[in-house]
Amino acid sequence: MDLTITTAELATAAADVIRLVPGKLVDPVLSGLLLTATAQGVELAANDRERTARITCDALVHTEGQVLVPAKPLAETLRALEQEQVRLVVEGTRLAIRTEGARFALPLLDVALHPGVPAPPAAGGSVSARLFASALSTVAATAARDEALPLFTGVRVRSEGSNLVLRATDRYRMAIATIPWSPGSAEVDALIPATLLAEVGKQVTGTVSIGVDANRLALTWDDMVVTTAVLDGSYLSETKLALSEVDTHVELDADTLANATRRVALFTDTRGVVSIEVGDSHLRLRTADRQTGEAEESVKATVDGGRTSPSYQARYLTDALRPFAGRRVHLAIQPGMRATVVTAVEAGEVDLRYIIMPMLPPKTA
Repeated sequence: MDLTITTAELATAAADVIRLVPGKLVDPVLSGLLLTATAQGVELAANDRERTARITCDALVHTEGQVLVPAKPLAETLRALEQEQVRLVVEGTRLAIRTEGARFALPLLDVALHPGVPAPPAAGGSVSARLFASALSTVAATAARDEALPLFTGVRVRSEGSNLVLRATDRYRMAIATIPWSPGSAEVDALIPATLLAEVGKQVTGTVSIGVDANRLALTWDDMVVTTAVLDGSYLSETKLALSEVDTHVELDADTLANATRRVALFTDTRGVVSIEVGDSHLRLRTADRQTGEAEESVKATVDGGRTSPSYQARYLTDALRPFAGRRVHLAIQPGMRATVVTAVEAGEVDLRYIIMPMLPPKTA
């Protein structure tokens, strides 16, 4: 293999693939980057048996061929180069990275041991990358991080007519985002690792095609194709939550409530719980702790219905308000220890619902 390519383009492609497929540290082959040079350019691919990613870049190919090299050393070397172009050429058992006045060489791994990158499932439809990324920025962050409970580490991606609905929960809160969907030949319904989708949300551009089969989901945009194994377990759904007994409706500015929550939270107990008292035209946030002290702050609000006054973990409340920055929100509060639903007063391009569970109020200091 022998080719010349723009350094920045190759460095970006290598970094993107590695972030999508970090590889298996215990297996050098599954942590390698597969480079395939053809007359059409050079393809970079990775496969750790759970995820795959491949991207094609334009290149001037002098000699076609395929090599497998350690992924991170290649990416780090390319990122450090300042020259506009770089040449990759096989020299014996090394892949040489050549620029004017410099040469770096990486060992070649055994291509025969690499599982390759199989064809992805056929696309079932497509969605705007901008809206998809916006939805993922909230939904993927709501999933749990505890790998011992894989069901709660995923995002359910489901096509529902002309909408794509994304859901995730860590058992204490749930985010549900709905965006326009252009349906294709098949429906999409799969539970996908949130960590992967969070990275996808940072990279996608243009239009994203999504396809699924019995065991995999594929995401395609521009020159990138990503596949992942789907998670096992019952699919996430908000239908298991009781959301029909709302007795208190509150409208107020999201930023005002979020900022007040952060200030009052400085005086919370070890659980980080803030109590909210619902008044006729305001919310009063309170907290007290024998060691840190006490705090209260009132914010203006429009209140309708009852005066149910819940308590929330401050971090979860600010997380719920963050995607509504700059807008007014509606809080649908249920009595007792039932969930509260946060939505925007005026609908945006992404229809977002954030559900948070109340906590027991903090003990009085």
